Amino acid sequence: MASARNDLDELRQTWERLYGRGPPRMSRDLIALGIAFRRQELEHGGLSKATLRKLATAANTLRKTGRVGAAPTVSLKPGTRLVREWRGLTHTITVTEDAFEYGGQNYPSLTNIAKAITGSHWSGPRFFGLRPNGKSKTAAHANG
Repeated sequence: MASARNDLDELRQTWERLYGRGPPRMSRDLIALGIAFRRQELEHGGLSKATLRKLATAANTLRKTGRVGAAPTVSLKPGTRLVREWRGLTHTITVTEDAFEYGGQNYPSLTNIAKAITGSHWSGPRFFGLRPNGKSKTAAHANG
């Protein structure tokens, strides 16, 4: 029966053959998973370009900010009113239990309302000043 040391040496050799370099310092189990991933990648194709771009962006964000993931979102409670001035007109949106009310109609998202107001695609949260680092032109008022 082969020893655990021989098994690990064999895994390291397999890793080097598949990746063209030795494995980083990690456990035997992670090396085995990395080998399985590489074999699957070679057999069935790797990640899409879009996924690789997203991963690169996430890695860059992690290096710069120390965190990865979507920016914290603002929680809007039912009854909250968002007020936005656009081209000289004031627009008031009311947050409901499961939608947003604007102009007597319910909309599933702020993005849909932003498009109705501007006629072009906008990020609804950005348009209403709910994104960090955006210039806020919206006033939020909570009822209650």
